[in-house]
Amino acid sequence: MLRGKKVLLGVTGSIAAYKSAHLVRLLVKAGAEVRVVLTPTASDFVTPLTLSTLSKNPVLDSFTNDDTGAKVWNNHVELGLWADLFIVAPASSNTMSKMASGQCDNLLTATYASAKCPVFIAPAMDLDMYAHPANQQNLSKLESFGNHIIPSESGELASGLEGKGRMAEPEHIVAFVEDALAQDKPLYGKRVLINGGPTYEAIDAVRFIGNRSTGKMAFALAQAALELGAEVNLIMGPSHLNAADPKLTITRVESTQEMHDAVMSGEANADIIILSAAVSDYKPKVQIREKQKKSADSWNIELEPTVDILSALGAKKANGQFLVGFALETQNEEEYALGKLKRKKLDMIVLNSLRDKGAGFGHDTNKVIIFDADKNRTEVPLLSKREVANVILEKIIERYA
Repeated sequence: MLRGKKVLLGVTGSIAAYKSAHLVRLLVKAGAEVRVVLTPTASDFVTPLTLSTLSKNPVLDSFTNDDTGAKVWNNHVELGLWADLFIVAPASSNTMSKMASGQCDNLLTATYASAKCPVFIAPAMDLDMYAHPANQQNLSKLESFGNHIIPSESGELASGLEGKGRMAEPEHIVAFVEDALAQDKPLYGKRVLINGGPTYEAIDAVRFIGNRSTGKMAFALAQAALELGAEVNLIMGPSHLNAADPKLTITRVESTQEMHDAVMSGEANADIIILSAAVSDYKPKVQIREKQKKSADSWNIELEPTVDILSALGAKKANGQFLVGFALETQNEEEYALGKLKRKKLDMIVLNSLRDKGAGFGHDTNKVIIFDADKNRTEVPLLSKREVANVILEKIIERYA
């Protein structure tokens, strides 16, 4: 949610300001561009040098600076317009009172009054201050303005007392902000199940039947769905790819049967199911437990069909579920894809052709044709797999809505 976002962090005169350095670090790590504004007393608790080093941007604490030998205006209006979101953490009782009443006697409060972006406020103070009716009134007033109040947490306070009032931990602030941003996303609250990669069918203890799939398309789809606010259950065949996200669950499998079992275990909780894996269609009828030794004789391996995951899902698809399949073809591509769309009761199918240069297994790019249940056709030119994933999700959202 924070990747590529411009985040303005306001830091006020509170002992909790020491946590702001860690918060900057987390925001930068999440992919945000961070600029920091201090109130005049905030630097008593955390140094501008620390925050500028971590944010990789100059820290501002007054309306002007004279680093060049002449007074230069730090334009609070431009700051407010620059930011995609404004986080005030810690927010002292004094600063919140000013924000609630419209006072603009420092750069932070003036920037707040000019900001057009979502504002997140993380209060930090002792328990009696936090509970005071004037402070509670200010919190309610600020929330009524449309600001997001990040709840204070309970625990040991700087005074030595125990109670509510301490600033939320930086990790909790980031999670709160990301969740709030996700609520505006089209897939917020939706659960998406995706499978990807190849499956391996054992011949003996060391050999297997497989294919050249890398799982890159599945990971691109998962990343696109996450950025659209979804919770993603990614079921992966053998692949070196990995990712970490609080809303991403990865299940590793090897065989088609294991893939089937994992998909069927998760399908009941899924709103949208996207099966992009290149599963094996056949497996050895007999699997040898030990390694087959090489000899001069030929070796015939009898194959039998694997379980059909897509057909199993189509047969039991619940009302409201949206099922997407992939088809990888080398001839009569559109005819076969449309046949699969109808036969397996899909809501959408994505067609790959191995005849298209730069598409299919192993590439970072892909070129596809998307058909929906009404046979509407969308041709996607050669793009990065992430860009193709964005188009696929866009089409799913159009139909799912």
